[in-house]
Parts: sequence; C-alpha cells; structure tokens
Amino acid sequence: MNKHSWRAAQILLVIVMSIILGACAGPESVAKEKDTSVHFAADPWEPLNRGIDAVNRGLDNVTLKPVARGYRKYLPAFVRRGATNFFSNLRTPLTIINEILQGKGRAAFSDTGRLLLNSTVGIGGLFDPATSAGLEKHKEDFGQTLATWGVPSGPFVMIPLLGPRTLRDALAIPLNIFADPLLHYENASARDKLWALQVLDARARFLSVENMIDDSYDPYVTVRDAYLQNREYLIYDGDPPEHEDEYLDEFLEEEVN
Repeated sequence: MNKHSWRAAQILLVIVMSIILGACAGPESVAKEKDTSVHFAADPWEPLNRGIDAVNRGLDNVTLKPVARGYRKYLPAFVRRGATNFFSNLRTPLTIINEILQGKGRAAFSDTGRLLLNSTVGIGGLFDPATSAGLEKHKEDFGQTLATWGVPSGPFVMIPLLGPRTLRDALAIPLNIFADPLLHYENASARDKLWALQVLDARARFLSVENMIDDSYDPYVTVRDAYLQNREYLIYDGDPPEHEDEYLDEFLEEEVN
C-alpha cells in the first residue's frame, strides 16, 4: 500500500468511527450530563483481563522495564524533563481538538496559547514557559469527548501491550492515534525513534508508583481502580461527583447511632 492509499485508509477509518460513535451519541447529546458510570465500570471479562494483564507484565519485565530503569538512572533529570515537556507539547493539538468538540472554547484558546508559546520560546516544547506565564495545562482526548457526549463507558478491558481501558476509551484509540502529529511526520525513521522515546519516557515516569502497585493486595484491582478513578477525574475536569457508595458506611454508622 503506497503512502496516498494509506492516508486514504486512515481518513476512511476516522469517518467510519465517527458514524458508529455518532449513532451512539449525536451532536444533540453534547449538552447532556456526562456519563457517571466510569468509576463503576463493570468488569465482566475479568478472567480474560487478568490473563492479558499477566502477559503484559511478563513482557514488560523483560523488555521495557529494564530499559526504562536505565533511562531514569543514566540520563540527567533535566534531559528527561525536556523529553517529557516535548511530548506533552506535541500532544496539545489533540487536547485542543477535543476541547473544541466539548465546547470548551476558553480552554481551547488557552491551550492554543500554550502550544504557540512552548513551541517558540520553549524551543519546540523542550521547556514550559507557558506554565510560568499562567496558562494552565489541560489534558483531553476522544475518550473524554465521547463521555461528554453521553456515550457509556462500557466494560473495563485490558488491551494487549496498551494496558487498561474502558470499552469507550478503547474505541477512541484510532481517533487519538490519527490526531497524533507524529503519525503525519514524513520521516519514518525519525518518527519511529520519537515514538519509541515517547513510550520509554512514559514508562520511566511510571516507575515511581510501581512499588505501590506491586505491594498491594491485588495489583490487577489496584491498576483497574486507579485507571477508572483517574479517567473520571479527567472527564469531570478535576471535580468528579460524589458516589453514594463512598458514603454508605458513614450513613449506616449515623443511622446506628
């Protein structure tokens, strides 16, 4: 398949995904209340998910994890911080697109300013002068947009190599990939190296919480619940709703007393 055919296939995929997702949540549903089920996403495929999680962990232990440890150990902190800033800045167009789709005009304007400032004064995003200038950093993707449009989270799924997702977030993966500026970079060799560095940088940052997960009673449940809670936090822009079960014990105690 030549380059133009591949690009046409990508566009077709986005169109098909848009039609499928549009059938679930049309434009009129944008104003509806956000889906509140992510925190309680069912896990009917738990046995399969646990198996995939075990395979993912096994592969990670003999491949990415040792390299990430070396990356963190031998590269100076300022170099790693520059890489993190660069990839965060590279992700900003994805955030801006989804802010527009969610009707967050002010946030989209702010993040456009972040992108321009960090890409110029910040030398291609290696530095983050936008934060010092008071431009708040946001993080949006197509999974969050679908939640805003009222698409249910669906069951929790563990994806080979990619890790935890809800079914809604899994369906949004092709759209997130298509919106990645690296995908459209013509130099394949440089693009692949940047992708590899991006994965390595993300894995190295995850090392700081790994011991807590490994020491937990059930690492699978810890990862699942942490993912779902983080997604809910992002969907509700840092202000998730209170859930009745979180206060059930307190309620029962008050009733007894």
